[in-house]
Amino acid sequence: MAVRVLIVDDALFMRRMIRDIFSREGFEVVGEAENGAEAVRLHRDLKPDLTTMDIVMPVLDGLSALREVVRMDPRANVIMVSALGQESLIAEAIEAGAREFIVKPFQASRVLKVVQSALGLDERFRPRVPPAGGGPGSRR
Repeated sequence: MAVRVLIVDDALFMRRMIRDIFSREGFEVVGEAENGAEAVRLHRDLKPDLTTMDIVMPVLDGLSALREVVRMDPRANVIMVSALGQESLIAEAIEAGAREFIVKPFQASRVLKVVQSALGLDERFRPRVPPAGGGPGSRR
């Protein structure tokens, strides 16, 4: 089953770039939003496995949208994507519930590596299976 992705960015070219990265790897892009308010609504309706979220957007910024999404769905996997790579902004996004933070401009390989880490996927984008009997870090 493909990983279902919601892409949130006010720039159409950026949404297309991110969509192309995911589509090439077999992810299913289930929706796109151009502002934070639309992102919150689509996340609620579509329940994606992963959301990529820009920070600077009209109507509702990405950090505010992130907080709304996490309040609705505490297990949401949101990766913030922004040209603003300030340490304080990254820390605020992680504290608000973002799984990871990618600074623009980025390479496809970096996006995919971050997604693997955030979702616990192997190199073929399948769920990592814990060793039999559990092991260090396994949840029981």
